[in-house]
Amino acid sequence: MILAVFRSRTQLFRFLDVLRSLGGNASVVSTPQEASVGCGLSARFEETDLPKARTAANALRESFVGFYKTNGNYGKKIVKLP
Repeated sequence: MILAVFRSRTQLFRFLDVLRSLGGNASVVSTPQEASVGCGLSARFEETDLPKARTAANALRESFVGFYKTNGNYGKKIVKLP
């Protein structure tokens, strides 16, 4: 799973709207402590939607922190994607 992390909850929900308009699917989850950034909420989605998510995030640059990949044990290991 991939997380999109934002500094603002408002921007997170704007991201979800744009992502869904592009045909992507995401849910809102608590940002894991291991990421230790953002507003406390993130968008979680499948890796197959990453290209759409990158397009959606480009529209919200000012509050976008980054994409993080989680392993199968959600929140136990987090890696920031380039």
